[in-house]
Amino acid sequence: THGQRTARVKTLNTGMLPDITVQTPDGRLSYLGDCRIDGVPGAHAPIAINFLDIAGSVCPSMLPTGNVIDTIDGVAATCIDNGMPVVVFRADAVGATGYETRDALNANVELKKRIERIRLRAGTLMGLGDVSDKVVPKLTLVAPPRHGGAISTRTFIPHTCHASIGVLGAVSVATACLLPGSLPSTLVELGANGSSRISVEHPSGEFTVELEVAMDGDGPKVGRAALLRTARKLFAGHVFIPGSVWAGQ
Repeated sequence: THGQRTARVKTLNTGMLPDITVQTPDGRLSYLGDCRIDGVPGAHAPIAINFLDIAGSVCPSMLPTGNVIDTIDGVAATCIDNGMPVVVFRADAVGATGYETRDALNANVELKKRIERIRLRAGTLMGLGDVSDKVVPKLTLVAPPRHGGAISTRTFIPHTCHASIGVLGAVSVATACLLPGSLPSTLVELGANGSSRISVEHPSGEFTVELEVAMDGDGPKVGRAALLRTARKLFAGHVFIPGSVWAGQ
C-alpha cells in the first residue's frame, strides 16, 4: 500500500523473522531514492527492517552469562546477544580511547592480542565453546559519544576493526545501552525523554536503532528492533536454458 510492500522473511542462518518494507511505486521494486547511510556510498531507496524476537539468536539467551556485567581477563564487559553475540567493554579499559581511526586500531598488534584473549574467554562464558576459529562473538569498544549520538563504538569482526558497525551488532550494542546496570549504560547519552532511538557512533558516522525494551519479573524483554538500510541493485543477468529441457528430453 502507498507504494510500499512488506514481507516477513526467515533468515536461514539464525532463524530470525524480520519484517522488511521495500519501496514499490507503480507496483515495481525501486532502487532509486535519497536515503543515505553513513559508511555506505551513494543514495538509494530506503528499506525498513523490523526485527522481531531476536534475543538469543546464537547464544542460549540475550544475556548468555546470566549477568549484565562480567569481569573477563580483568576487564568489565557486557556479553549480549540480541541479534548478534557481542562483547561490549570500555575502550580505555584496554588502553584505547574509542575514537581512533580504523587503520590505527588495525595496526595496534598488542591491542588486538589483548582483546582476542577477552574474546576467547567470553566465547566460553557465552556458551559458544572454543571460538578461536569462529567469527563470533564480535568485540565492541565503547566510549562516551562525541558527535551527538548515544555511544561511540569501535567494533572488531572478529580480528579486524569494522569500517562502521554491523547491522545486528549495532542492535545488540544499542540493546545493551538500555539495560540497567550494563557496562555501556554508564556511558550512554540518551534524549531528554529516555528515547529508545539509539544513535550508535562508528568510524564512518552513525547508525540509528529503534528499540522497544520492557522489564518484567524475568528481566529485560526486547519486543522490537527497527533500523533502516538501503536498496542497491548489485547485478542482473540472464540464464539460458536449452529448449530440450522444456521438451522433457
